[in-house]
Amino acid sequence: MSPMPAQPISPLDGRYRAAVSPVGDHLSEAALNRARVHIEVEWLIFQTELGLFGTEALSGEQQRALRAFASDFGQPEIDRLAEIEATTRHDVKAVEYLVREQLDRLGLNRVAELTHFACTSEDINNLSYALTVRAAVREVWLPAFDHVIAKLRAWAEEHRAAPMLSHTHGQPATPTTVGKEFAVMAFRLDRIRRQIEATEYLGKFSGATGTFSAHLVADPERDWPQLSRDFVTGLGLTWNPLTTQIESHDWQAELYARISHANRVLHNICTDVWTYISMGYFKQVPQAGATGSSTMPHKVNPIRFENAEANLELSSALFDSLAATLVTSRLQRDLTDSSSQRNIGVALGHSLLALDNISRGLGEIALDDTKLAADLDANWEVLGEAIQTVIRAEVAAGRSTIEDPYALLKELTRGRRVGQAELVEFVNGLDIGDEAKARLAALTPADYVGVAASLVDQLEA
Repeated sequence: MSPMPAQPISPLDGRYRAAVSPVGDHLSEAALNRARVHIEVEWLIFQTELGLFGTEALSGEQQRALRAFASDFGQPEIDRLAEIEATTRHDVKAVEYLVREQLDRLGLNRVAELTHFACTSEDINNLSYALTVRAAVREVWLPAFDHVIAKLRAWAEEHRAAPMLSHTHGQPATPTTVGKEFAVMAFRLDRIRRQIEATEYLGKFSGATGTFSAHLVADPERDWPQLSRDFVTGLGLTWNPLTTQIESHDWQAELYARISHANRVLHNICTDVWTYISMGYFKQVPQAGATGSSTMPHKVNPIRFENAEANLELSSALFDSLAATLVTSRLQRDLTDSSSQRNIGVALGHSLLALDNISRGLGEIALDDTKLAADLDANWEVLGEAIQTVIRAEVAAGRSTIEDPYALLKELTRGRRVGQAELVEFVNGLDIGDEAKARLAALTPADYVGVAASLVDQLEA
């Protein structure tokens, strides 16, 4: 057998690339290196604007040229960086040399020694990851997450009054409405979204062991912690003043735990919708040309939700591992974080793929009103809760002498099918007031939904 041409190992870079490619714009190796170049350039410009060591500020044209080198970072720079790293065997040092080459081309050798000045690799890396992760979350993942929330909200509003038999422990229970159940889903995700949006993206810029030692020796008169703060916050990040050689990654652990939490709520949504499809409450809308089963032509499989489940599980497994690994570093520094952080994009990619499937899946289902109504009409015994509760109220009000209303209804309904006529006859024979009897006799499972429809309005609160 002849060898296969080079193929991607990860399905995210193969089968599913179209759905997740925007993540690669921020969290690929190339995107990380683009961010590293950006940090190196900004640090150099920052120093010249301060006039460190007698340097003059770069002209506006020179600054624009350097920043364009960072923002236009593309295949030629990727290839050249690979050549340099083949010699340096150090990724950040290769970036430094790449920037120096550009300075030479621009005739700026006079400031070349300010490239990577007083920096440890982690000063560049931690800021690069903070910027790339923030961009990926805000520009790619959150919009996809918001799209799913919007679809759930739309379902909640459209079907706010559609009655549906509930199931607790898999058994028929007090009815609800389809809209209220979707509102619960949207509400849960909204809350987590606010937490993710409020994430602090921290950065450090304090040298080899977080002490500004080299900085102070080079220029004892400067307030280096303040300059560090100014530089980090100027990038739109939150300054971390107390670190070892690395930024402690606590913000990453917090963020990944929250996204993992969102994944698990989304997973719960998938399993519930899948179950509603299995019960016949939701119909799947056939897609032109699609095959549901390779052998059973009648089938329309809920593949969107099943695919999403698998990808959410993979995403959470990776994010959980990242959150656990990144908060520990031996003494000042070890490299476990370096390898693990290269998988942030993989973790986010699996979640993004799941969001795409959920969004598509929600657009390919519809209510089966006939099935919903039939199940409600077949389970009149769920009104046992209503009847025993009204009896309790009547006893409390002095209009009834019935003892143990719960036991009375349990004897009538537990494990039994009870129809409308039987329940009405039972109600009419109760020792309760006439108004209560009339209210209970008129009640149907489809009516017994409380304020479910109006609870949907809580999404706007």
